[in-house]
Amino acid sequence: MRAIISAGAVMAMLAVTAPAIAAERVETPTVTVADGVTQPVFGYADAIRERVWVDTDFDSDRDGIKDVIRVDLIRPTATQQGLKVPVIIDNSPYYTTLGRGNESELKADLDGDGLLDRWPLFYDNYFVPRGYAVALVDMIGTAGSTGCPTIQGENENATGPVVVDWLNGRRNGHDSNGNPVVVDWHNGKSGMIGKSYDGSLAMAAAVSGVDGLSTVVPIAGPYNYYDYTRGNGIVTRGNNYLGSLARTITADDPARQARCAPVWNEIAANDGDEHGDYTPFWHERNYLDDAANIKASVFLVHGIQDDNVRADHFSKFWQALKTYDIPRKLWIGRVGHIEPFDFRREVWVETLHRWFDYWLHGIDNGIMGEPKVDVEPSIGVWEQHADWPVPGTGNVNMWLRPGADSAGELALTPAMAAPTTRSFIDNPSQTEAAMINNPDQPNGNRLAFLSPPLVEDLRISGTPVINLTASSSLGEAYFGAILVEYGPSTQNNRTGDGIVQTTMPEECYGESSPFDDGCYRPIAYRPTDVTQWRVTKGIRDGQNRDSVAAPEPMTPGQMYEISIPLLPEDYVFSAGNRIGVIIVGSYRSYSAETLTSRPTITVNTKVSHLSLPVLGGQQAARRAGIPLR
Repeated sequence: MRAIISAGAVMAMLAVTAPAIAAERVETPTVTVADGVTQPVFGYADAIRERVWVDTDFDSDRDGIKDVIRVDLIRPTATQQGLKVPVIIDNSPYYTTLGRGNESELKADLDGDGLLDRWPLFYDNYFVPRGYAVALVDMIGTAGSTGCPTIQGENENATGPVVVDWLNGRRNGHDSNGNPVVVDWHNGKSGMIGKSYDGSLAMAAAVSGVDGLSTVVPIAGPYNYYDYTRGNGIVTRGNNYLGSLARTITADDPARQARCAPVWNEIAANDGDEHGDYTPFWHERNYLDDAANIKASVFLVHGIQDDNVRADHFSKFWQALKTYDIPRKLWIGRVGHIEPFDFRREVWVETLHRWFDYWLHGIDNGIMGEPKVDVEPSIGVWEQHADWPVPGTGNVNMWLRPGADSAGELALTPAMAAPTTRSFIDNPSQTEAAMINNPDQPNGNRLAFLSPPLVEDLRISGTPVINLTASSSLGEAYFGAILVEYGPSTQNNRTGDGIVQTTMPEECYGESSPFDDGCYRPIAYRPTDVTQWRVTKGIRDGQNRDSVAAPEPMTPGQMYEISIPLLPEDYVFSAGNRIGVIIVGSYRSYSAETLTSRPTITVNTKVSHLSLPVLGGQQAARRAGIPLR
């Protein structure tokens, strides 16, 4: 006999069973991948925004209370339905003072709910819809974090690793009411990115070896603060530069400045401004010392014309990454102290996207099979190479032949005839322009050496070195050197770091909310036609001729071997132009410190030479017309 079920009973059964059936069919959200990259399938305007304070083990302001780090997070709403995402972290001291990016964007809570509404840079707009969380971290001692900045001291270096530990359940965090905040939506992988100070903090996290940090993208960062404020024993930035910078990044908080003054006074007493030598003070601010600890991949970006964070920061670290066989990538642009978003925007966004997808989402998109290096040897000419310096580069010795009273010569063999020495008097007030102008005319405060006009282009790639055998009339001397191209060329102007914002409509990258968009003004290079160009430069204290840590006095009149590494370069000297080497003493356009004693410097031109990293080695130099005899 067939059972008869009323319509009401059927509806009741459906009411009970339908949700259960639906629940069984609900799938955990995942990222969508097409053409090898994640796609923007998650919302931005409805993304979850949080503010968390993470506990630390240090008390940098010495108030008896452990410092806490403020973190602003944004993540897809789908993380509440089980989506696991990686985190892109930008740890910065500038969010409430100087701002981030070329448009100096600041963090902002515009509706007063205690959560961030305006997020600097494009990372949140672009990456959150593609299945990432973005964390903006107030570096310890700044903005919403407690403590005192110490300019790459141990507490600052630990900021990033502490946040990574919290994301991976190894640290405690809490909200504004003190309630614990536990991360249950994280896939266990984090990447750190940032320019300048932010870049140094990313590298500091990398050399800590913290578990869970999968990649770092340091852009134009100082990775050895001794090299940032000194140059081979000479102070290149003003007295108590670290204290001045600490006050700059806390300009929005006078109470903190008063509280931190004793800490900064202690830094000023130990930084060695009085001698410029490398001391134990600098160890914690030198990440090269700990490069062997890196577990993360590293994508370095730097401007070869950066006169703020000079190019030797990237070149030394690139060599360390090769030494320890760390997965790596490098971009070298013909610009100053700016981000690739502002000098190669379209390619940068695409490349960074693929890099993060590979290292943070595990998407095999082929990026690690591509050439490691993108380099721009001349304006707008980008090349890809397996390594840097460009493979096929060889050091070529070009000897400083004495010449007459004006310019000497550059040649592939030393001069055999007398005279074998040339002298000049150090002039501490001489400008760089006075040093390099009119190299054929006599100048008692410098030496100049010129090649013949080149018969074909000559490419250099790497770090030129001036090797002098020289003496001082006094027990001290500074030695400066400049590599110059003489002749007409078109260069990327150093003004404004080589870029200018155009008046074209904004370009947008990612999605928007009522308070925040990813739209930025377009940029363009600043090309300039010149008749001479300072290619690179270097400086050394004669008393630090063998070591930046162990100065040795100079005996007046005694010849010493003085090696002056110039800043690394990748550059093309044009056919028809001349290569110039200028030797000076004090170099006020490069360093904050000069010698007022004005020693007479004598150079042995029979053995002194320029070691130039030439693509193609000596054969290329000979083809270009550098004389053999």
